[in-house]
This record gives sequence, structure tokens and C-alpha cells, in this order.
Amino acid sequence: MTAYAFAHLRSVDFNADIVTYLRKIDATLPPYDGRFIVHGKTPEVLDGSFEGVLVIIEFPSVERAKAWYHSEGYQEILHLRVANSDGGAAIVEGVGPDYRAADMVAGQ
Repeated sequence: MTAYAFAHLRSVDFNADIVTYLRKIDATLPPYDGRFIVHGKTPEVLDGSFEGVLVIIEFPSVERAKAWYHSEGYQEILHLRVANSDGGAAIVEGVGPDYRAADMVAGQ
């Protein structure tokens, strides 16, 4: 099942370390079949609040996403993002093409 690594970055100190991170992250993705879906875009907020930018990277599975995150290549640059941004990152499994919201409450 497709999975997504995503980050909600409330603020980023765009300095030399972030430039280095951005120049190096692309090379970490191909071995894990990762690709950017959204990168550093400010969402149009329709309700509630959402400060900062969003990054979404698609992978073929949760296992591939975790393998990328824990890879030597990504771990070598991760500290550059963490030390220069306020936010967090996570991995989540997607749903299949036939999924419906009502599936979550089926049988209740």
C-alpha cells in the first residue's frame, strides 16, 4: 500500500544548512522509490489553523518509507532540517482506490 512521509514545518531558518539539506535530499529518494508530491508549499487554509509549510513524499509502502528515513544517506542530513526548523515529520499508510470513509465504521 502506498505510504507518505510528511512534514509540517511551522518555520524554517533558510540558511546554509537548509540549502545543503535541499541539495542533498533528492539523491536519498530513488533507492526507496520516493518522490515529492508536495514540497514546501503553504496550504490554503479552509478552516481551523495551519501555520507553515507542508512536505509530502510518496513511497510504495510504509516499509520503503521507513527504510528511506532510517537510511545512512538521509540520516546524514536529517540534523540539518531538525536544527533549522520548527515542526515535525511522520509516516502514514495511504488507502486503496476503493476505500470509502464509511469503511471506518463498517459493522458499527
